[in-house]
Amino acid sequence: MTSKLNTLDEKKAEALLGGGQKRIDAQHKKGKLTARERIHFLMDEGSFEEIGMLVTHRSNDFGLEKEKYLGDGVVTGYGTVNGRLVYIFSQDFTVFGGSLSETHAEKICKIMDLAMQNGAPVIGLNDSGGARIQEGVVSLGGYADIFYRNVRSSGVIPQLSAIMGPCAGGAVYSPAMTDFILMVENTSYMFVTGPNVVKTVTHEEVTSEELGGAMTHATKSGVTHFACANEIEAINHVKQLLSYMPQNCEEDAPSVPYEMGNEIRTQLNSIIPDNANQPYDMREVIEGTIDENSFLEVHKHFAENIVVGFARLAGKSIGIVANQPAVLAGVLDINSSTKAARFVRFCDSFNIPLLVFEDVPGFLPGTDQEWNAIITNGAKLLYAFSEATVPRITVITRKAYGGAYDVMNSKHIGADMNYAWPSAEIAVMGAKGAAEIIFKGEISTAKDKDAKWKEKEAEYQAMFANPYRAAERGFIDEVIKPEETRMKLIRAFKMLENKVDQLPKKKHGNIPL
Repeated sequence: MTSKLNTLDEKKAEALLGGGQKRIDAQHKKGKLTARERIHFLMDEGSFEEIGMLVTHRSNDFGLEKEKYLGDGVVTGYGTVNGRLVYIFSQDFTVFGGSLSETHAEKICKIMDLAMQNGAPVIGLNDSGGARIQEGVVSLGGYADIFYRNVRSSGVIPQLSAIMGPCAGGAVYSPAMTDFILMVENTSYMFVTGPNVVKTVTHEEVTSEELGGAMTHATKSGVTHFACANEIEAINHVKQLLSYMPQNCEEDAPSVPYEMGNEIRTQLNSIIPDNANQPYDMREVIEGTIDENSFLEVHKHFAENIVVGFARLAGKSIGIVANQPAVLAGVLDINSSTKAARFVRFCDSFNIPLLVFEDVPGFLPGTDQEWNAIITNGAKLLYAFSEATVPRITVITRKAYGGAYDVMNSKHIGADMNYAWPSAEIAVMGAKGAAEIIFKGEISTAKDKDAKWKEKEAEYQAMFANPYRAAERGFIDEVIKPEETRMKLIRAFKMLENKVDQLPKKKHGNIPL
């Protein structure tokens, strides 16, 4: 028995080395952790249980039969993060560049199946050169097996993808179908075709970082939700993200203990400028309303005219969607609509209540927006809010104009509670444009056209650019002082915590993609 135990120990030691010490050193020289080191920093101490440590590939082509590594380039298993069960796979770049083989894919699929059966999140730490070319269509089939499970898992269990190195070709589509993507600056990149192919086909000279680096995808494409300075920061972001979401769609998000005290926040009274056209930072409103230091912003560098993220209110997890007047006056455009719609749908999938702060002058005009389908993309946000059955509350801080008023979680599309500050302006359009249309005849015949225009603008402003017409109709439940916002929201979400709402029976809706 002793010799057999020694054999087992030897095999485990071999598996722990991955592609060997030389390749581990090369990984460290690039400023990257190994697959196992990443798991070590993510999981609770001593909680990780590995599955498939002794798996090897089964290919005999191109001399692969002479080169086998235990684990076959991916470490898979389960354990806990802050005491909660999660399943994980971590690709090992030291083994065939982390390339995906038939058995590599089978290991990933096994833990994805276990995650679905047991209702727990899946975390993928991606660091791979793509499909293992020597295996041909078998490796491509492995990718498709993973994609299929990503889709089946969507909305059932949270799926998080941390891109720790290269992620190219077909490999990018699995992270793209997960709930959140995190990338590491300067050491990770994602693209369907690399710089060499781009140069051959389009004659563009571009580096990997410019084409698909963390900041490229954080600012230009919106593919990644978080761009992290290093791998440890990315791992800490994963932990933080998990703290706001439940284990699965059948559970509620975790909460932290909270004792009620003085919930009045007088600083909110002085945030809105006297001049309705002057910008302010909506993050000040958010920070003044939520539990201290609880805001985790998502997609921070993309479509900055809307702010989305997780927070806690009286210890409970909520999702926040807020127009940002400090960027493009807070208008809705293509990118901000799709960014917010995706976040709303995630929160609704996992029973996370939604809080909307509204200050929106409308949709961004222009040929670029129209030709690139602002109609379809704006409808995505409208669809997402209308579809959501979680508790939904809106606070209108200033402008709520036109169709954007409807889209931003209005009472008409199913919001549960709608509040407005006294500074709110709820109208079809701004007073200046409205006066020009309604009083066109009077203005054109007046001796002093500018004076008449200003007079009629003030008349429209007094009549419609306030929250009271909407409140009279019941479209606004209450006009509140800014300082009362936190208290009102805590009470309203408490009142709504047992809300039950179901969509009509159907296979699924047809969101305007």
